[in-house]
Amino acid sequence: MKKILAQVRKADEMFSLIEDGDKIAVGLSGGKDSSLLLYSMYLYKFLYENTYHRSFDFVGIHVDLNFGEEDITPLDEWFRQYPIEVHYESSLVRDILELNKNNGRIDCSLCSTLKKGAVIKAAKALGCNKVAFAHHCDDAIETLFLNMIYGGRISTFDPKMYLTTQQITFIRPFCLCYESDIANTAKQLGIPVIKSNCPNDGNTKRQDIKELLHSIYHEYPQAKSNFRLSLLNKDHLNLYMHKLEPKEDSKYGKKTKEH
Repeated sequence: MKKILAQVRKADEMFSLIEDGDKIAVGLSGGKDSSLLLYSMYLYKFLYENTYHRSFDFVGIHVDLNFGEEDITPLDEWFRQYPIEVHYESSLVRDILELNKNNGRIDCSLCSTLKKGAVIKAAKALGCNKVAFAHHCDDAIETLFLNMIYGGRISTFDPKMYLTTQQITFIRPFCLCYESDIANTAKQLGIPVIKSNCPNDGNTKRQDIKELLHSIYHEYPQAKSNFRLSLLNKDHLNLYMHKLEPKEDSKYGKKTKEH
């Protein structure tokens, strides 16, 4: 747990994720990542107060996507050991997804948007000014590869961003944590894991990328830490577009940039 908290603190200091007086809604799916994030906020609150002499509050929010029977009881009982507040919300996410299937499959992107929207709506009703999701470093690397392969762009998600439309700040305190460290820590703590009822679970483009990366790490063990470093290494970003110089437009005599 010390390793996880150290990475949360480092991310907070690097990206100014948490500020004095914040009330943070933690999206709780029932998986290991989000459950450990909620518990980490519980521990980090004490560290934050003792280190910075400032304070923040937090609350867990679980949105039922209605994909089927879901027994959240074991997780609820685990969090009741601590003074950790968790709210449970129903939703129409599944119904909306069924009406907007793509080639007979649920649209993962739409699902993510709807789920995020449901959490934000509940968060604002509870007076929260920030929402935290448990996206970790491996997620960031996977997103980078997905965007390059399917989107033709070199980008991943931000550790912190202000959502103008919803007027709320979105943060990712686990952005520097490896999934393996999260899994090992959750197992050591005995946190119950609620299996996903999503019909696309394990059968997505992201899962394909995850398996591709595992094969790369097996062949080149140093790649994982170097991919993580590349996300932070802004001083060594070298792309074609950075090399383009304005050139003379022969017709108008103006400097233009190549595209």
